[in-house]
Amino acid sequence: MTDAFTPKNIIVTGGCGFIGSNFVRYVVKNHPDVHVTVLDKLTYAGNPENIAGLPSDRVELVVGDICDVGLLDDLVPGHDAIVHYAAESHNDNSIVDPQPFLHTNVEGTFCLLEAVRKYGIRYHHVSTDEVYGDLAIDDPAKFTEETPYRPSSPYSSTKASSDMLVRAWTRTYGLRTTISNCSNNYGPYQHVEKFIPRQITNIIDGERPKLYGRGENVRDWIHTDDHSSAVWSILTKGCLGETYLIGADGEKNNITVLRMILELMGKEPDDFDWVRDRPGHDRRYAIDSTRIQRELGWKPSHNDFAEGLRQTIEWYRDNEAWWRSAKGETEAKYRAQGQ
Repeated sequence: MTDAFTPKNIIVTGGCGFIGSNFVRYVVKNHPDVHVTVLDKLTYAGNPENIAGLPSDRVELVVGDICDVGLLDDLVPGHDAIVHYAAESHNDNSIVDPQPFLHTNVEGTFCLLEAVRKYGIRYHHVSTDEVYGDLAIDDPAKFTEETPYRPSSPYSSTKASSDMLVRAWTRTYGLRTTISNCSNNYGPYQHVEKFIPRQITNIIDGERPKLYGRGENVRDWIHTDDHSSAVWSILTKGCLGETYLIGADGEKNNITVLRMILELMGKEPDDFDWVRDRPGHDRRYAIDSTRIQRELGWKPSHNDFAEGLRQTIEWYRDNEAWWRSAKGETEAKYRAQGQ
């Protein structure tokens, strides 16, 4: 049995990041009676341009840290739910310096849960399939809600920690929470450090794309719009205290994705450079989203990955001013890591 909930005034943490801002745009477009307060620290991956142009009477930006308890005391009263996207999320960065991941992903989640406990509002926790570790390339299995946690990177271990905090606070204090674990997202407004936009912007710049290791690592791709609709379904219809996995049956290995991008951008299939693999690189992620589809009636609408890639490429071509300032520093960082 699901728990129907009709939010009117929500806080979206990390709402200026890639996935969070797409969720804010989804809510504004599809739920005109909902007001969104975006709480974002505006680190390097948070960009207020991601929510530029949205109506000011529907969306308010508050610049601040989710670990700032005083700010949460001022902000949370009067809202009926928090949707928690804010996270340090780039694996490569977590390997170089894990400390910010502990601060934001673990301590930040703790502070939000305490605010939820204090003010009695709903809470949805956005997490990742990486908490489950990885699967063998040739393993037919997929992650389910019952898969044991086996995080294998500093990033995924901090997300696993945050998931466990949510479950413990829910059981101990009776909080009204839900959790979602999603596969790899793609779409507009994604920082150029990430796999798909890095390849696209390299090609736009006349540079050869870079591919880790042997390109055999498999990711389960989902368009960020589908992630947004799934989170809304869980927030408004999901069973309290439960976890839902979000995926779109989009398994592809990295070399296949790169060659699709190359073809769509008029390049030869081998027009790229091999670079040193990421330490401890997870082999394969795969999501079984049967539960959310069966219980909540959610289904992905972006089922043509090639068309989704084409639209994403066009977005980066049309919005160079959005990503240009971050590109040079990002590539310098990768070069220093041999990638």
